[in-house]
Amino acid sequence: MSFTNWKTDRIENILPEEFYKLIEKNTNHIAKTFPVTLANSDSLSKAKDFIAVNSDKEKNKEGFFFFARNTNTNKLIGYLCVKTIDYRISKCELGYFIDEDYQGKGITSKMVSEALNFCFNELLMNKVFICTSEVNLASQRIALKHNFKQEGILRDEFRNGNGTLQNTVYFGLLKLEYENHNLNNSRINNKI
Repeated sequence: MSFTNWKTDRIENILPEEFYKLIEKNTNHIAKTFPVTLANSDSLSKAKDFIAVNSDKEKNKEGFFFFARNTNTNKLIGYLCVKTIDYRISKCELGYFIDEDYQGKGITSKMVSEALNFCFNELLMNKVFICTSEVNLASQRIALKHNFKQEGILRDEFRNGNGTLQNTVYFGLLKLEYENHNLNNSRINNKI
């Protein structure tokens, strides 16, 4: 079931209080897969620092931050960051989560689509990658749905919220693959 009453918002419009509420509400949901974001936002003062630091990163083109906002309630319901940007190699990483109450409604998929367009067409990246814990099957499904290829498994690469080392599944999508996929989809849509 999709949910269409939402929009993408940018970091300059985000209040630390509302980001903290999103984190606080979803602490158990994201503890194992977003431990750094959780640790950096688990109090209002830390959330203020988190927003300030990431606003500076965006101004310096070191990271870009997108938020899903429910247009009915005006509450934040999701977060996506473009990080680990390497302009020399033209690659970057996506990290994302959605409020537990909004999982399975197509929001994360749409946010990833918008982020891919931004990365390939505005940042002019050649590659976008997603590194996800091996237990985060929802994130792996998002990667595969968007035509990412699994490139490998990095052993004991990620320390989850419990402090346990886990393998990371590495997915990559090249600009040419992205363009070919979009071209094929537009051809199919034009035939319908």
